[in-house]
Amino acid sequence: MPQITVDYSAQLADGFDRPALARALHAAVVDIAAARPPACMTQFRRAEDTAVGPDTEGHAVVHVTVGLLAGRTEETKARLSERVLELLRQYARPAGGTVLHASAEVRDLDPSYRKFDGA
Repeated sequence: MPQITVDYSAQLADGFDRPALARALHAAVVDIAAARPPACMTQFRRAEDTAVGPDTEGHAVVHVTVGLLAGRTEETKARLSERVLELLRQYARPAGGTVLHASAEVRDLDPSYRKFDGA
């Protein structure tokens, strides 16, 4: 915990500094939501096909989901969502003329959440 997933349009791949975004996301979650640095995990999932409204060309989408153990206030979650959007403005830069649609959601992990570390 936290579990961070970044879904993004394939056309962002060249202008998207994913390693830098992951480091910045981890720092933000530690700073804002009091997570432990070694517990931060981020997965990037590239989507080959993206459509926005009636269009399929000229748009790119990136959505970040941050799953946290329950107990953070709604204010904390909102602050973290805003910070995620700031980071996306910095690290996800679409090619010229492409409109970027960015969103973020911070949610509580289900009480059934479990994990293990090890080989």
